[in-house]
Amino acid sequence: MPSDDFDRALRKALSGLPPVFREALDNVAVVVEKWPPDWLLDELGIPPEDTLYGFYHGIPLPERSIQDSGNLPDKISIYRGPLEEDFPDREELCREIRVTLLHEIGHYFGMDEEDLSRLGYE
Repeated sequence: MPSDDFDRALRKALSGLPPVFREALDNVAVVVEKWPPDWLLDELGIPPEDTLYGFYHGIPLPERSIQDSGNLPDKISIYRGPLEEDFPDREELCREIRVTLLHEIGHYFGMDEEDLSRLGYE
């Protein structure tokens, strides 16, 4: 998928969020990166045959304190390479971009993997 189309699919997923969630993400950068960095895969203990589609970089809202003010803005990385590799069908890819975005937004709001799995965003 051309990068403009990938970016458009991500923007569509963002614009499809309810306004209350879009507003809560006002200070969160959502970026597209080609691949997850090796250091992150190593840090998370992800084996070479697996990968990440996205990652939330920051302190989840429920865990924040006054001492966290002044930190850099939070960031959600969406990894284009693994998504395109695993979802060659355009429709499936667009769906998975949305699922990945919602999964990482869930982490921002303090949900863990079990919570996200129950909601269908594993």
